[in-house]
Amino acid sequence: MRSYLAHWLGLLLVICLASHSARGQQTKYGLWTPDRAHADTQPIQWTGGQFEFPCASTKSLFKSSGKYIAKNVIATRAQLIGDSIYLALPRYRKGVPATLVKTNVQPGTCSTTFKPYPCWDLQEEGNCKALQSVVDLVVDQNEVLWVLDTGIVNTLETPVRKCAPKVVAMSVKTGKVLKTVSLEGLTSSSSRLQYLVVDYAPDGGCFIYVSDAANRAIIVYNLQADRGFRVVLPKAVSAGCRSRDVLYIALIRRDCGSTELYFTYLSTAKLFSLKSEYLRSGVADGRILDLGKKPSRMVIIGTDNGSAIFFRNEGDAEVYRWDTNSTFAEANFKPVYRSQTCQLVTHAVPDYKRNTMRVLQSNFPDYMQNRIGCGAIQQLNHMQGCW
Repeated sequence: MRSYLAHWLGLLLVICLASHSARGQQTKYGLWTPDRAHADTQPIQWTGGQFEFPCASTKSLFKSSGKYIAKNVIATRAQLIGDSIYLALPRYRKGVPATLVKTNVQPGTCSTTFKPYPCWDLQEEGNCKALQSVVDLVVDQNEVLWVLDTGIVNTLETPVRKCAPKVVAMSVKTGKVLKTVSLEGLTSSSSRLQYLVVDYAPDGGCFIYVSDAANRAIIVYNLQADRGFRVVLPKAVSAGCRSRDVLYIALIRRDCGSTELYFTYLSTAKLFSLKSEYLRSGVADGRILDLGKKPSRMVIIGTDNGSAIFFRNEGDAEVYRWDTNSTFAEANFKPVYRSQTCQLVTHAVPDYKRNTMRVLQSNFPDYMQNRIGCGAIQQLNHMQGCW
């Protein structure tokens, strides 16, 4: 009788645990609950990179010359407009034929092919009128695509500076280049440009902000005045930095219309912010806010173009949302996504057409260490959970 009772108690415990697992999973900052609306949605997944070449002979020529090595291609940043996806493919290694591409997202799609954007001519290495290595991209409120081109290729092998760094603006509607901003006079040979933000002042003036991790600076460029300058951040911002660290920046938009830039180095202990009005005027001294100590090494992966910042902890697959209207505290970090494949998210972006957030994820650490076999496995997935 006792063994029979123990058997049923054990069975009941298994059922209860399974039920709890189905409802949610415990994370460092709370209970993560899968979003049923997208639970069965198939992510778009691909390995390495497949391109639409003009013809078979062109593809063969690119392969034979070493200009196309599919396993060396990886997407790290993304933007969505309608059914179109724009991806940054940094030239970390040789064999990346295009560094800015476009593809489509359609229901039932489980793979993808890249089309160089806006054209093949703008992807030529060594041509300084073309793109060399795009590391970040932003679509603004006017459907203008802005891309940050470092000008440096083969970053993980033998880095070569092909051209000066620049920001290029393109019309999504026409594919035409609207503006090229050279950052040559605002950078140095040691600069490490990593992230790009586009901001509009109340009077309609357009500004771009670029993080320069090596120089502890944020580059500010006024498009209307056609001039730029560097805002050097206080030493306290970089206290505890590693030799080659990452300087994350994220622009937050308030309901009142004002904007504020949040920034932090990966390895440092604190998060900071600065109102954009001060940044645009170049007056940052005494106006930078220390928001407090980070509970861990935060990897900022994006915003909702509103008040929310999405992040994950270094090396972890869980993604959290922090509403910047609340205090910077662990109690306000809400779990919103967990990769089921242990991949790491490199970008979280809004999908306005489907009223959801998307995540771009991959086995990025394996790629960095050249342990990828046929290529990095990449996914564009729905953010699951309440956000």
